[in-house]
Amino acid sequence: MRILVVEDEPALREGLVDLLSGAGHSVEAVGDGESALRRGSDPAVGLLLLDLMLPRLDGIEVCRRLRELRPELPILVLTARGSEDDKVRGLEAGADDYVTKPFGTRELLARVESLARRAQRQPASTLRIEVDGLVIDLGRCEAFRDERRIPLTPREADILRWLYQHRSRGVRRSELLEHVWGYAANVQTRTVDMTIANLRQKIEREPARPRIVITVKGLGYAWGRP
Repeated sequence: MRILVVEDEPALREGLVDLLSGAGHSVEAVGDGESALRRGSDPAVGLLLLDLMLPRLDGIEVCRRLRELRPELPILVLTARGSEDDKVRGLEAGADDYVTKPFGTRELLARVESLARRAQRQPASTLRIEVDGLVIDLGRCEAFRDERRIPLTPREADILRWLYQHRSRGVRRSELLEHVWGYAANVQTRTVDMTIANLRQKIEREPARPRIVITVKGLGYAWGRP
């Protein structure tokens, strides 16, 4: 897979290139947001590793624009100091996942490999769902309410697909991590909760009773509509 590393700190950028190249990937790197947008729009780039603090064009805007240009592109953002706001902003802009600086090399490679596997899978079957005045087209990664288009990330579409296909029961967070993210079940991360929180803001009415996606206390989540 060709990976585009976007990091403005030269030492870290070179380290990431060495790490990913050593894992067998084809890697190129840039140090600013405008270059990231230009190179990331190339269909040959299969995954984007994106720092959020960038000169010339910040990482959030790069993520947002590339998500519109290439909805299928896996995007893994690097966030500083574990900032909750950075994580939320990245996911809202369309990132698939995040890694917090400083990060371990094993964790980073595991998340990159997970995104790479998902990108190489065959396209998921088309599924169209109508619920609570919302039309969800999972094949196109978009939803519509009152003629307003709501873009979904591939990850969000995969979450909805899994919950809908298993709507007769609750789904554990570890199950979503394994089957949607491709992570081992013992990975510790709040990615599931944060991604679903952003997804709810996109697709649910306020107030929504019951929700389209409901929380199952002590377990995880479930499809909340017939």
